[in-house]
This record gives sequence, C-alpha cells and structure tokens, in this order.
Amino acid sequence: MKKELSNAIGRVFITIEYDALHKWVYNNWVGYQTYDNVVAGANACLDFIKDYKTTCLLNDNREVIGPWDHATDWIANNWTPRALQAGLKYFAHIVDSQTLAEMSAEQMHQKVGTVFEMKVFANAEEAKKWLKHCHELSLSPN
Repeated sequence: MKKELSNAIGRVFITIEYDALHKWVYNNWVGYQTYDNVVAGANACLDFIKDYKTTCLLNDNREVIGPWDHATDWIANNWTPRALQAGLKYFAHIVDSQTLAEMSAEQMHQKVGTVFEMKVFANAEEAKKWLKHCHELSLSPN
C-alpha cells in the first residue's frame, strides 16, 4: 500500500509505503516542509507503523528543501512517544549532506536518538543495510 499527501497547492510532500519484503515503512519527503506538513506526514507514517506492526522506519529526506527544525520539538514530545507505543525501534534517516535538512535531522537525532535506535545516513544503501541488520536482530531470540 502507498499513500501520498499533498500540500495546500496540490504538490505531494510525502509518499509513504510499506515495504513487505524488508518489513519496514518507507517515507519519501519532498520539497519544503511546513510544520503542518511534518505533523500530517508523521501522523500518517504512524498509521502505517501501527497497521503493519513494524519496528523499522526508513525516512528519506534527500529531496527536502530547507530546514524543518520548527517541528523537531513536536516530533520529540508528541510523535516519538506514540511511535514507541506503536512498536517502532529502529529509525534510519537518509539526508543529503549538502542541504539544511541534514541540520534538522541531526537536531531530531539529538532529541530522540536515545529513545529508539536512530541513525542518520548520507547514503541510502548504507541506511537500508543497517535497517536490515536491525530487523534481523529483532527477530533473533535473546
């Protein structure tokens, strides 16, 4: 299943889909992210995490324009506790190191990186490899 959310002028700002092969939710954020867009997109992502009972999220910000640090407090204080309750354990965050979105991702990581395992990547393949490894670990008996 795939879901697209559009902003007030009809442009898609996030595409969310469940990757059944890898058992994770994939978010692809696009363009400038307003506070309202971040809230709507993160809440829609949370629905996918709950519906598919996944512990893994692959969050892609490579197509984001500008910072979104105006929403990191909301993410830390509102979304993160609900994501934990829904079962999220591993959060791979892909950013383009040449954009201001990287700064926002690092700010988010500082606020929530100790709550669940979150790692920021500049390379999508490295992010996927890490998330696959985390998923495999979560399936291993302790």
